[in-house]
Amino acid sequence: MDKKKQKKNAINFWPESDRPREKLLAKGEHTLSDSELLAILLRTGNRGMSALDLARRIMDKFSSFRAMSHTDLSLWKEFKGLGKAKLAQIRAAIEIGRRFGEQEAKIKKTRIKSSKDVVSILMPRLRDLKKELFKVVLLDAKNMIIDICEIEQGTVNQAHPIIREVFQQALQREAVSLICSHNHPSGDPAPSREDKSFTAELCRASEIMQVRMLDHIIIGDDCYYSFADSGEL
Repeated sequence: MDKKKQKKNAINFWPESDRPREKLLAKGEHTLSDSELLAILLRTGNRGMSALDLARRIMDKFSSFRAMSHTDLSLWKEFKGLGKAKLAQIRAAIEIGRRFGEQEAKIKKTRIKSSKDVVSILMPRLRDLKKELFKVVLLDAKNMIIDICEIEQGTVNQAHPIIREVFQQALQREAVSLICSHNHPSGDPAPSREDKSFTAELCRASEIMQVRMLDHIIIGDDCYYSFADSGEL
């Protein structure tokens, strides 16, 4: 492709109303397609292909932003001009979107009325993770969220470090009650023998520490298991 034709393909040579960045600033981010939003992150395309063309190719392959997350680097090799820096930008933006729900719930001090309320906050981030992550939702006397903490020590197979950290966080923030949650990377939320044993230990510790244990929720792939809903607390 000659240089003149290559320039015409560049977004900088498009009418301003057609450029994703200018369109966002003039009309708002909600008016942009997924490909246009992705093109803004990419900033540039590759030889003979604009950032928007490249973004469209990526969306054609993965279909959604969710499907792009936690993917192996080998799946991106077919896209020329997409190096590690751009890939890191895409993943960072997706992760920011996932965390937004949790942060908004903390800021607004959302009131928890059921397991579904907790799942709606935690599932967007937890359902796609390839490793187990443990969360604790701390609540006040009115079941309003005080904080959502991420417990990094161990997994349910190493219960005691988690239990100590859970109640340390609860006491520091003067929580009246709490809800624990973790994900199953397999996508199946059915509790294992270790999950059941761990939950029983959490309940015993909550009685000693006088912080009510309201639920333990396991997040799967767009599904979940609630110990409270199942009458197992």
